[in-house]
Amino acid sequence: MNTKRFLTTYGPMFGIWILIVLLFGVLSDNFLTTRTFLTIAGQVPPLVIICCGMTLILIIGGIDLSVGSVLALSASLLCVALARWELALPVAAFLAIFAGFLMGAFNGAISVLLKIPSFVVTLGTLKIAFGLAMLVTASETVPVGTTLEPLAQRISGIGLPVSFLVAIVFVILFQVILSKTVYGRYLVAIGTNEKAVQLAGIPTNLRKISVYAITGALVGVASIFFAARLGAANADAGNGLELSAIAAVVIGGTSLTGGRGSVVNSFVGAMIILTLDSGLAQIGAAEFAKHMVTGIVIVVAVLLDALRGDFLQTLKNRFRKTA
Repeated sequence: MNTKRFLTTYGPMFGIWILIVLLFGVLSDNFLTTRTFLTIAGQVPPLVIICCGMTLILIIGGIDLSVGSVLALSASLLCVALARWELALPVAAFLAIFAGFLMGAFNGAISVLLKIPSFVVTLGTLKIAFGLAMLVTASETVPVGTTLEPLAQRISGIGLPVSFLVAIVFVILFQVILSKTVYGRYLVAIGTNEKAVQLAGIPTNLRKISVYAITGALVGVASIFFAARLGAANADAGNGLELSAIAAVVIGGTSLTGGRGSVVNSFVGAMIILTLDSGLAQIGAAEFAKHMVTGIVIVVAVLLDALRGDFLQTLKNRFRKTA
């Protein structure tokens, strides 16, 4: 990708984030500090890793409302396996990731094979995963002490958490998968016109199910870093995370109707969400104001997406008339 195309594709989103940073820098004397950005960086990994999968799901025209509860289930399994079952960290981490994978595969299979809207299926899975997390933890918070601290440690010299760099690697990997591989191109094609893909003789069901399964596994990975940052987990661990992930992806320009999206822009969308939360907290905004501002940002992003879609369709129609 040349410089001009890179700036055209990703520049606007980074520009919006910088403007938000500068705004809060003006409103709060303590915002433009190393401590603020390191705090935000510590919150990035779970949300951004989930956004990698959520971007793919929205691109194929689906949605997943269960990621918050699935994260709670995976994190609960991880902490219980470490603290109560006394399993080794690699085994406990595998259990967390595998649990997320199974829940994601379940979402995909039920939604795709039975032709049930993903909104309905994942809403049900949200409650199932929450109930399982309560069962696993016995409705208690399960601490793990210092077992997971190495995953949350900071890199000497720059102070960034290791987990932040891991999240960046995931963003790059999934952006390459989306834009540079046949699998990624098929996902975009499915979201754009699934019938056309099927008529071309390309099976779509397995690919769609795989997206949900991959997202579930990513939620399992995110749960490890979530538990590492807090040193504990419970059934409420991922409360509201599904809305933050969807908001970040939509703000990043991924279309709710499918066929268009960018993992890198979803990353910037996540940075915008986290920066808004941090900035509003520093200027002393009430809790209700934080939710309202985030909600307004989401609505504006959706409106812009709809207007952009109408604008592009108008241009296509005019082009066809003049052709």
